[in-house]
Amino acid sequence: MMARVRTTMQKRAEGEKGFTLIELLVVIIIIGILAAIAIPAFLSQRTRGWVAQVESDLKNAAIAAETYAVGNNGSYENLVEGDADEVSLGANGYNATQDVTVSVDAATETGFVLSAVHANLDAKSWTYDSATGVIEEESGE
Repeated sequence: MMARVRTTMQKRAEGEKGFTLIELLVVIIIIGILAAIAIPAFLSQRTRGWVAQVESDLKNAAIAAETYAVGNNGSYENLVEGDADEVSLGANGYNATQDVTVSVDAATETGFVLSAVHANLDAKSWTYDSATGVIEEESGE
């Protein structure tokens, strides 16, 4: 065995160039192992990014709702999620993120409840209640 290794090393020393099949296979196996570790971690990061988008949109919509109430004598009544040309979240500074849908579930004189979903996150939704100021995740299963 050692003689074979010495012979191979001598051939390399004499100017033989290139990689052996074993060396190439080892490199391919190592790359495959690294890919098997990295791909699930990458997919997890995408999901976390989508969740962060939803939470950010809910916070921004809550700020727009507060802005609406300031101009409406402290009342949230008649608050809707519409466009910038309506009396709504959009008219008070809320800009929706792509694939995130925020809706006004309830709007009373003293408070509001918002809900949001992301197109890439099936069966999950988030709610924001102005009474608690907390964003809660709800599973739709």
